[in-house]
Parts: sequence; structure tokens; C-alpha cells
Amino acid sequence: MKMGLCRKSVCPVLNLGVLFALWVLATLAPSCATPVPPFKTFSPPDWGLTHLVIHNKTGEVYVGAVNWIFKLSGNLTKLRSHMTGPVMDNEKCYPPPSVQSCPYEQVQTNNVNKLLLIDYAQNRLLACGSTSQGICQFLRLDDLFKLGEPHHRKEHYLSSVSESGTMSGVLIEGTDGHNSKLFIGTPVDCKSEYFPTLSSRKLMVNEENADMFSFVYQDEFVSSQLKIPSDTLSKFPAFDIYYIYSFSSEQFVYYLTLQLDTQLTSPDASGEQFFTSKIVRLCVDDPKFYSYVEFPIGCTKDGVEYRLVQDAFLSRPGRQLARSLGISEREDVLFTVFSQGQKNRAKPPKESALCLFTLRRIKEKIKERIQSCYRGEGKLSLPWLLNKELACINSPLQIDDNFCGQDFNQPLGGTSTIEGIPLFVDKDDGMTSVAAYDYRGNTVAFAGTRSGRMKKVGLVLDPHWLWAGKGGGELCI
Repeated sequence: MKMGLCRKSVCPVLNLGVLFALWVLATLAPSCATPVPPFKTFSPPDWGLTHLVIHNKTGEVYVGAVNWIFKLSGNLTKLRSHMTGPVMDNEKCYPPPSVQSCPYEQVQTNNVNKLLLIDYAQNRLLACGSTSQGICQFLRLDDLFKLGEPHHRKEHYLSSVSESGTMSGVLIEGTDGHNSKLFIGTPVDCKSEYFPTLSSRKLMVNEENADMFSFVYQDEFVSSQLKIPSDTLSKFPAFDIYYIYSFSSEQFVYYLTLQLDTQLTSPDASGEQFFTSKIVRLCVDDPKFYSYVEFPIGCTKDGVEYRLVQDAFLSRPGRQLARSLGISEREDVLFTVFSQGQKNRAKPPKESALCLFTLRRIKEKIKERIQSCYRGEGKLSLPWLLNKELACINSPLQIDDNFCGQDFNQPLGGTSTIEGIPLFVDKDDGMTSVAAYDYRGNTVAFAGTRSGRMKKVGLVLDPHWLWAGKGGGELCI
């Protein structure tokens, strides 16, 4: 289980109470009748927290923060800590940075943790920060000893943006413990010449191996990356893609993203900006990214559209929920939080909705779109990446659930929004994070809000929330 719960774009760190209370509720508070074991208080006085991951066997907790990485026991007792900053830096220094070659003065700069993943095959933690254009460290899980910090090549620097909650990664283990890879999505902050917005990288056993973080595939024509074209940035200087949540399911990697809507936003920088949420999918074993597909995604309730994704959580449905959705308990479902409308990414409206998607439905919509394109119907519909509308090419290929693309009819964009099932609407507090779990066949979700409150929501037979708790004593903590 991994949770990246800081999704408030206006703030780089997450409220401490929300981070841990949400984790406790999602893992250890199944009902009011079940006593919760005593917990220690972990409250670093001056450092904001950004990410949290839980070891799936030991239950130990790893926390990413500003200038620190912490290891906690299952009851939140601090076991280890590792300092990552402040460090001498200047955001204008491009990779690979060095004091000698950078003409700008370097000053003590906070290092905000932006990515925290467990590499189980190698017993290590991957922790990427905001300084030095996104440098990463490998830490031993047992004691947070620093195993390595690749920094000699341009590919060792993964993200130029310091804003937490906008970068996301999926670690895919190799079948033999080797040949693992990292799918990484990041905003580029107008530095597209240095950073791809999406890429897959090699994870080597030896942290100092020169191939660490190199692209899984690269030749003179194609590689395991997507870059925002300079033509797009020339027309829309504010265009970027923010990666809110990522996960793997079956043979695919998915990202939930926020990006500037170029159909609604005027190229004039003084005009209003509109954003759209999209789900991005790639095949795990597609090194050339021929399988890239993105679809608009959102939720509608009582005629109100919720289009600004704040957070998501992949889970399995409880028995009751699976039955009501007509799916197996072994299938994946996706809980999401969207804010109302399409404006103000940095300060979205407080009105928000908790919604549910089945991965089955998402896969069906994507397959239908691919099939229609391979029948020669319509266009590729991905103007931000192609800078022109290209017609789909008719092909006799049979498109099944496992299709992973060809060197034509790609990359592909969806033309209609994948709509989720609205479960619960909050008009007051502004939901920003979500987690869910199955307790004795029943599905329970927890949503964190901007004000530091939590909402506990239970789902029964039909896909509508019948009850909701609202913070404080009304919750079973």
C-alpha cells in the first residue's frame, strides 16, 4: 500500500494530522467496536510532511518530508531518520549541476520530498527531492543508510519543479529481481528540453551503475519518453501536466493527471485558464510508448461537473460493493476526489465529489477508442502532443484487452469523458485526499479535507453513500 496524500497545489506539504489520521483510519480502524492499539505521537516541529508509504510485509512506515526521511514503527514510533537538506542550490542551475559550471549563486535551499517508493527486490527506498533539478537517493530500508545518489548524468535528474503532489511514479519489479524499471511523470515547468513529462527508466541493482535512470529504450528515432513539444509551449506558455496519482493494474501503468485544456484556454496569457483531468495508460512492456492513450475523466452529479482531480486511491471492492457493481472482488476499483469545474488548479473550488470508477469500465472505454481508430474512424485527437490533427489509419489488426500499440495510430486521445459514479458531494470543506478499504465485505472510504477534517463514508448494496461521518467524534478512530 502506498499513499501520496499531499494534493493541495497551493501548499507543498501536508497537514500532519491528515496524513496519519487518514492512514490510521484506512488500515487500523475497521469499526467503532474494534479497539485501536495505542499510538505514539510523531510530530516533527518544523518540517512539513509530503509522502507516506507502508511496507507491505513489516507494516513499517516511511515518511517523506521537507529535508528529512523518517522510518516509523507500525504504532508510529520514530525508528530512524535521514537528513536530505537543506543543500546548496539554485533553481536556475541545469543538470548536471556543479558549483564550477553554474553561473548563478547557490544558497541553502530546502529539499522537499517529491517521490517516495519502496524497491522490495533490492531492499531499498527511492526518495527524490526538489533540489538539484530532482535528484534522488537510494536508502537502505533497515536503517536509512544512503546507498547511493546518482548525479553524474543528465538522466539522473528527474524533475525541475519543487511543488509536491505534482510528480508521481510507479516502480515495476523485474521477474528475476533484476531489470526493474521506474515509470515517472512530472511537470516540466517550461524546461521541456531537459525533462520529459513521462518516461520509463532503468533501475539497476548497483546504485552507482552509470545506467541508473537511463531510458529503458532509446535509439535515434524513438525512446521511452514523451516530451511536451516546443510548439505547444510557444502557443501555450503555461501548458504543463501535473501527475496526481499513479498505479499499476494487470499489464498496464496508469496516471491521473491535470493539464491545461487547450480547447478552452486562450493562448493569450491574460485570459482565464481552464484545466482538464485525464487518465493516461501505458503498457508495462512497451518500451517505445506506442501504447500511450489518454482520456478525459471526471464526475457529474445533479448537473454539476467535477473535473479537477485532487487525489485517487486504487483498491479492491468489498463483497457487497462488488456485487452491486457486477464485478469480481478481485478486480480493481478507483476512488477519486474531484473539485467542481475546470478553473483554479492552484486553489480549486471547495465543492468536491468523491467518485468511483471500475478498472473494467476504464479498460472498455479505452479499447473501444482504439478499435474505432484502427477502423480508420476519426482522428488521433491529441493536439498538445502532435500539434496537428492526424487521421486514424484503417488496419485489419484485431484489438483485444492486451493490445499494446503499433508504430501508427499513436499516441491516441479519447474524445469523450470517462464518467465516474458520484458517491458523495461535499460543498463546504473541500476534499483533497482519499483512501479506502474492505472490512468484512463492506467498503469504507476516508476523505481528508483542506481544513484537516476527515469524512468516513460507508458504501452499501447500491452504489450510493447512505451515511457519512464528519470529523471529530463522529468518526470511529
